[in-house]
Amino acid sequence: MENSFNQNRVWGWGELALQYFPNISQKSATMQLLKWVRVSRALVDQLEESGWHPGKKYLTPRQKDYIVQHLGEP
Repeated sequence: MENSFNQNRVWGWGELALQYFPNISQKSATMQLLKWVRVSRALVDQLEESGWHPGKKYLTPRQKDYIVQHLGEP
């Protein structure tokens, strides 16, 4: 059976953040993930070209894949 993290589906920003930071609150995880994303201008550019902007609550499967490509799997 496929790991749920690898499923091709829409992800909530906070949901993905908790995958990377499982031991902190969702709000803190969300802010920390945004900090990590902003470190890479190339990642921000890719995400923005695909329709993402800071404050957007959901990620397309492609946007989630961009993040994982840059940050690695949680």
